[in-house]
Amino acid sequence: MVFPNNRMRRLRTTDSMRRLVRETTVAVDNLVYPLFVRKGRGLKEPIESMADCFHFSPDMVVKEAEDVAKLGIPAVLLFGLPDKKDKTGSEAWSEDGAVQLAIRQIKKAVPQLVIITDVCLCAYTSTGHCGLIKDGKVDNDSTIELLAKVALSHAQAGADMVAPSDMMDGRVKAIREALEKNGFPDVAIMSYAAKFASAFYGPFRDAAESAPDASTGLTDRKTYQMDPANVRQALAEIALDIEEGADIVMVKPALPYLDIIYRARQRFDCPIAAYNVSGEYMMIHASASAGHIDKDAAIMESLTSIKRAGADIIITYFAKSAAKILSLPH
Repeated sequence: MVFPNNRMRRLRTTDSMRRLVRETTVAVDNLVYPLFVRKGRGLKEPIESMADCFHFSPDMVVKEAEDVAKLGIPAVLLFGLPDKKDKTGSEAWSEDGAVQLAIRQIKKAVPQLVIITDVCLCAYTSTGHCGLIKDGKVDNDSTIELLAKVALSHAQAGADMVAPSDMMDGRVKAIREALEKNGFPDVAIMSYAAKFASAFYGPFRDAAESAPDASTGLTDRKTYQMDPANVRQALAEIALDIEEGADIVMVKPALPYLDIIYRARQRFDCPIAAYNVSGEYMMIHASASAGHIDKDAAIMESLTSIKRAGADIIITYFAKSAAKILSLPH
């Protein structure tokens, strides 16, 4: 008999003992904080569907970026909202777009902060879709031409990394070629490689004002985002994006897809990111507000599970909260 020679509880007796043998550790270095920017000045408007999140004007997002950097968080991910929407989402690549203005101002104030930009059209198109609608469908090839323009405009403004989230086929290659041809070989690409058609995006779509317009006949994004049931297809998507030039690949959402993160970690050697999305974020907020769970403990348990599954980078609206928790003495 193994017992009592092997008592597994011996290594759980104190907090210091548990820390000594801990296998998985979340660090502030692993975190990316998403930010929403829109045109204007002096704007810091609460997002109703996302607690403690805001729409910032470019001048106001600088103060937020400074606070993020002071907490030791290495990177932010910028999402933009336009003044006006049209069928092509043309404001997405405007030199004077909210994201482009925010990049310049953040880079001037906090040059050490890594600026990642979301590259997509959904917040900019009048249809709410991630690409151009032709003959009742989202047209892949004409869309990737525009996505390359968006990515290039972000690089020209000073972005360190672009993150295409549209799930069009071939967009990583188109973006990589545009960056190389225009003198931006050092701008990295973090592709939303395995982005699933998830029910957990609801609060974000309110924040980004990007819900699909039902009048198009396409009420969801299932023709381009992935079927939640598929594993092998997710790994194929990741492999293709790496082949096309992605430096980092992402799985989104995180918590319902920990198995995908794990399998990707076993198969691929590049950095893997996971997006702890708005629905996951608000589930914890709602439960904590109702008094059902300890908010800080739930935050760290969730982030640890994502790291344990194999993610190197965790994009999360909890980044600031987690950084403060991690800075507390043991």
